[in-house]
Amino acid sequence: MENFDWANLSFGYVKTDYNIRCYYRNGKWGELEIHTEEEITMSMAATCLHYGQEAFEGLKAFRGKNGDIRIFRPYDNAKRMVCSAEYIEMAPLPEEIFVEAVKQAVKLNEKYIPPYGTGASLYIRPVLIGTGPRVGVHPADEFLFVVFVTPVGPYYKNGFKPIDVIVDRDHDRAAPCGTGHIKVGGNYAASLKSQSWAKKQGYSIVLYLDAAEKKYIDECGTSNFFAIKGNKYITPDSHSILHSITNLSVMDIAVDMGMEVERRKVEFSELDSFDECGACGTAAVITPISKIVDLNNGREYIFSDSDIPGKITEKLYNKLRAIQLGEEEDKFNWVVTL
Repeated sequence: MENFDWANLSFGYVKTDYNIRCYYRNGKWGELEIHTEEEITMSMAATCLHYGQEAFEGLKAFRGKNGDIRIFRPYDNAKRMVCSAEYIEMAPLPEEIFVEAVKQAVKLNEKYIPPYGTGASLYIRPVLIGTGPRVGVHPADEFLFVVFVTPVGPYYKNGFKPIDVIVDRDHDRAAPCGTGHIKVGGNYAASLKSQSWAKKQGYSIVLYLDAAEKKYIDECGTSNFFAIKGNKYITPDSHSILHSITNLSVMDIAVDMGMEVERRKVEFSELDSFDECGACGTAAVITPISKIVDLNNGREYIFSDSDIPGKITEKLYNKLRAIQLGEEEDKFNWVVTL
């Protein structure tokens, strides 16, 4: 688009022209619909408003080096939304409907895809909500699936630069047997107070420990945590951690680079032994961590200079971005092109 400042986009909402919708009524999903309005009309008794019956996804489309449109791993997001829907008793959306809706939303809003080389991307937000009215605590019988898109810049204003993290021992993102492993809004509502606290302390995000023992590393803000130790890529695994598609991708890239991957419980006490640390997710891609501060024990764990990411973290980031942008071969068949 003319006169659009692609290079200085923030990670925020920009209105685009079209969104795609699909309704579940009378026990079945309907046809995909193209809409131009931003508003949604629903009953004031809708289950998404009262009981949090809602799930969402986040993925990105890129303008490739050769000018093509590249959507990163939409089928994996479709599968994850099915898991989320089933866990909170919503009608699961067939994967083929999910992917087709994503394709249509991207293609119809093609002019909002940032040009190659700007560092920006088109963020895609599919959301599934319970619209059927309920006053008692019961699943809805009607649902709405919506896909909208918005052009975005880096999640953190400094881009791919190390951030400072603070440990939050007073709040939990998710319970051990709760909804931490699926992508539902309640997990993020539970993180807002922690995030505000961290910002006031001068830190970018918080590091959560497991809710049961406060012994193991859980999520890092709204992203998965990872660490580098020698030639090992280490990342936590538990029922309360979202299986990040970005993290799964980075693990595959690490193996392809000849690294050993360990997905296991990671004790907080291991921080001293790590060479590099970072966080990864769709929004931020990979974020290097400069230091982790624990006010409880008065410790600072330093992993990199405030301006220079760790060498392996940077290599993983560059490899992932190269695949997304078509600069390197997509040997994993992750990208869907339009």
